Amino acid sequence: MHTDPRRTARRGGAGVELKRERVREHLLTVIDGRRPGDAIPSERTLCAALGVSRPTLRAAVDELVATGLLVREHGRGMFVAPDKVTQELVAEDRSAGAPRSRGDWTSTVLDLRTVRAGARIGRKLAVSPAAELVHVTRLRHVDGAPIALEHLHVPADLVPGLTAADMEGGFYAHLRERRGIRTAHAVQSIEPTVLSEEEAALLGVPVLSPALLFDRTTSDTTGRPVEYVRSLYRGDRYRIVSRLALDTRRSDHPAPGTERTGAWWGTVE
Repeated sequence: MHTDPRRTARRGGAGVELKRERVREHLLTVIDGRRPGDAIPSERTLCAALGVSRPTLRAAVDELVATGLLVREHGRGMFVAPDKVTQELVAEDRSAGAPRSRGDWTSTVLDLRTVRAGARIGRKLAVSPAAELVHVTRLRHVDGAPIALEHLHVPADLVPGLTAADMEGGFYAHLRERRGIRTAHAVQSIEPTVLSEEEAALLGVPVLSPALLFDRTTSDTTGRPVEYVRSLYRGDRYRIVSRLALDTRRSDHPAPGTERTGAWWGTVE
């Protein structure tokens, strides 16, 4: 039986801000405020603070453990994981854009609301924790099939009167053509994860299916952050391809960030 993802999304009542997304954001804020090896509050404390069940909390914790942000130690609790080793790929043309994957891309807005930035996202967007943001949850489709679930945060003063219809087209085109804002560059991380029951229902795949988690902050030509977005892309339909140009005249093991360029894009399989 086919399930309308928009109907599934509304079952929670007040909007579609998924429970695990809210728990994840809280845990990420906790992690940001601690150092590697520091303990985080117990499951009982976190469940009481967030008003969620232990299975909901554990689903979010499991994701952060799988992506290497938290570690569990039997009988001791949960701790902030050691820092990750990161390799940076620098786009050859220094452009924030990427070639569009083949297929007809469309968007369905599931929720659009005004929220407070909070400490973590406020830092991402260089605004006060009390600043107002527009939080948009949208489902991306390719040729009619759901491919990604996105949570976008944009400073409210940049997009007054933003509507769902505005977000169902190209958002960067909307910023450029309607707001006079030209995006220039973005910093993005990509990590593996699995989908919760709610996320899997929206994307039309089994629970705990693999996915790619994109975390991106986009800035305009003046260097001002204009967007923070976390996206979940179906692991069975999306992959990343990187091209690296290596200078063979030098060492086979160049220092990070030297003599190495690359460009990435997604391809829908």
